[in-house]
Amino acid sequence: MTIAVRDIVAFSDARTHLSRLVDEVRLGGEKIITKNGEPAVALIDAKRLDHYHRLEQDRVHLLLLEEVEKGLADVEAGRTSDAMQTLQDLQMQRSKVKRTTQKAS
Repeated sequence: MTIAVRDIVAFSDARTHLSRLVDEVRLGGEKIITKNGEPAVALIDAKRLDHYHRLEQDRVHLLLLEEVEKGLADVEAGRTSDAMQTLQDLQMQRSKVKRTTQKAS
Protein backbone atom coordinates (compact mmCIF):
# COMPACT_ATOMS: atom_id res chain seq x y z
CA MET A 1 0.00 0.00 0.00
CA THR A 2 1.34 3.42 -0.91
CA ILE A 3 0.90 6.48 1.26
CA ALA A 4 -1.08 9.28 -0.38
CA VAL A 5 -0.87 12.95 0.56
CA ARG A 6 -4.24 12.63 2.33
CA ASP A 7 -2.66 9.98 4.60
CA ILE A 8 -0.10 12.44 5.96
CA VAL A 9 -1.54 14.22 8.98
CA ALA A 10 -0.07 16.94 11.16
CA PHE A 11 0.14 16.08 14.84
CA SER A 12 -2.24 18.89 15.79
CA ASP A 13 -4.84 17.61 13.29
CA ALA A 14 -4.34 14.02 14.48
CA ARG A 15 -4.96 15.07 18.06
CA THR A 16 -8.15 16.88 17.05
CA HIS A 17 -9.46 14.13 14.75
CA LEU A 18 -8.03 10.99 16.35
CA SER A 19 -11.36 9.16 16.47
CA ARG A 20 -11.92 9.67 12.73
CA LEU A 21 -8.33 8.63 11.94
CA VAL A 22 -8.72 5.45 14.00
CA ASP A 23 -11.89 4.59 12.08
CA GLU A 24 -10.11 5.12 8.74
CA VAL A 25 -7.17 2.98 9.83
CA ARG A 26 -9.44 0.18 11.05
CA LEU A 27 -10.98 0.17 7.55
CA GLY A 28 -7.55 -0.50 6.02
CA GLY A 29 -5.92 2.89 5.79
CA GLU A 30 -2.55 3.91 7.16
CA LYS A 31 -1.60 7.35 8.38
CA ILE A 32 1.72 9.10 8.84
CA ILE A 33 1.60 11.65 11.62
CA THR A 34 4.06 14.50 11.33
CA LYS A 35 5.50 16.73 13.98
CA ASN A 36 7.13 20.00 13.01
CA GLY A 37 6.71 18.97 9.37
CA GLU A 38 8.72 15.75 9.76
CA PRO A 39 7.30 12.19 9.77
CA ALA A 40 7.08 11.10 13.41
CA VAL A 41 4.90 7.99 13.73
CA ALA A 42 2.67 5.71 11.70
CA LEU A 43 -0.88 4.84 12.62
CA ILE A 44 -1.79 1.34 11.43
CA ASP A 45 -4.35 -1.28 12.39
CA ALA A 46 -3.27 -3.46 15.33
CA LYS A 47 -3.95 -6.65 13.33
CA ARG A 48 -1.69 -5.39 10.53
CA LEU A 49 1.02 -4.57 13.04
CA ASP A 50 0.77 -8.08 14.45
CA HIS A 51 1.04 -9.44 10.91
CA TYR A 52 4.18 -7.34 10.30
CA HIS A 53 5.71 -8.67 13.51
CA ARG A 54 5.01 -12.28 12.49
CA LEU A 55 6.56 -11.62 9.07
CA GLU A 56 9.68 -10.27 10.75
CA GLN A 57 9.87 -13.33 13.03
CA ASP A 58 9.55 -15.60 10.01
CA ARG A 59 12.34 -13.66 8.28
CA VAL A 60 14.61 -14.08 11.30
CA HIS A 61 13.88 -17.82 11.39
CA LEU A 62 14.76 -18.12 7.70
CA LEU A 63 18.04 -16.29 8.25
CA LEU A 64 18.86 -18.62 11.14
CA LEU A 65 18.12 -21.65 8.98
CA GLU A 66 20.48 -20.28 6.32
CA GLU A 67 23.20 -19.98 8.96
CA VAL A 68 22.57 -23.57 10.09
CA GLU A 69 22.88 -24.76 6.49
CA LYS A 70 26.19 -22.89 6.13
CA GLY A 71 27.42 -24.43 9.37
CA LEU A 72 26.48 -27.93 8.27
CA ALA A 73 28.23 -27.37 4.94
CA ASP A 74 31.35 -26.28 6.86
CA VAL A 75 31.22 -29.46 8.97
CA GLU A 76 30.79 -31.63 5.87
CA ALA A 77 33.73 -29.87 4.18
CA GLY A 78 35.92 -30.28 7.26
CA ARG A 79 36.13 -26.54 7.94
CA THR A 80 35.98 -26.94 11.71
CA SER A 81 38.21 -26.22 14.68
CA ASP A 82 38.26 -27.11 18.34
CA ALA A 83 36.16 -24.57 20.24
CA MET A 84 38.33 -24.52 23.37
CA GLN A 85 41.52 -24.07 21.36
CA THR A 86 39.93 -21.28 19.32
CA LEU A 87 38.86 -19.47 22.52
CA GLN A 88 42.36 -19.80 23.95
CA ASP A 89 43.84 -18.43 20.72
CA LEU A 90 41.48 -15.44 20.83
CA GLN A 91 42.32 -14.74 24.46
CA MET A 92 46.02 -14.89 23.62
CA GLN A 93 45.56 -12.44 20.74
CA ARG A 94 43.61 -10.05 22.98
CA SER A 95 46.32 -10.22 25.63
CA LYS A 96 48.96 -9.35 23.03
CA VAL A 97 46.92 -6.41 21.75
CA LYS A 98 46.30 -5.19 25.30
CA ARG A 99 50.02 -5.38 26.16
CA THR A 100 50.94 -3.57 22.93
CA THR A 101 48.38 -0.85 23.62
CA GLN A 102 49.60 -0.39 27.20
CA LYS A 103 53.22 -0.08 26.07
CA ALA A 104 52.24 2.55 23.50
CA SER A 105 50.44 4.68 26.11
